Amino acid sequence: MEINQPAPDFELPDLEGRLHRLRDQRGRIVIVNFWSCECPHSERTDKAILSMFVQWQDNVNMLSIASNRNETPEAVRTAAKTRRLPTVLMDAQCLVADLYEAQTTPHVYVIDRAGILRYRGAVDDVTFRNRTAARFFLNEAVESLLEGRLPAVSESPAYGCTIVREV
Repeated sequence: MEINQPAPDFELPDLEGRLHRLRDQRGRIVIVNFWSCECPHSERTDKAILSMFVQWQDNVNMLSIASNRNETPEAVRTAAKTRRLPTVLMDAQCLVADLYEAQTTPHVYVIDRAGILRYRGAVDDVTFRNRTAARFFLNEAVESLLEGRLPAVSESPAYGCTIVREV
């Protein structure tokens, strides 16, 4: 999967079993967020991302994808409700995580209104050595697209908990 190419389409159920397709989001900027109910990095970035949505309003949608095979639907549902996440999709077999080559939670992908992948990587610049975010790559990418520009940074190393593909 390459930057500036069409993002692979997928279809996954939400926590109520309703199917969601990426292609149905055309016309809006979409954040595909590989997410975990157990990872502290996901919990930390959920707060930051939700605060960004205040300025983005209805121009941006986020699809959080739970791909960890060791997380139960009940645990995912509880965390999603507690963190007030709008849409969490279940990827129990890691099919979409594999399709997108997602390695960590969080690992975000920003797709423009035409369905083209414009950014992938970390939400911010937090790492083991840099514990406080000074730069928010996700915000920069979305803001650029909202202004009609390509993101200055199209890729950064994702940082977080490894996606559990086997139990």
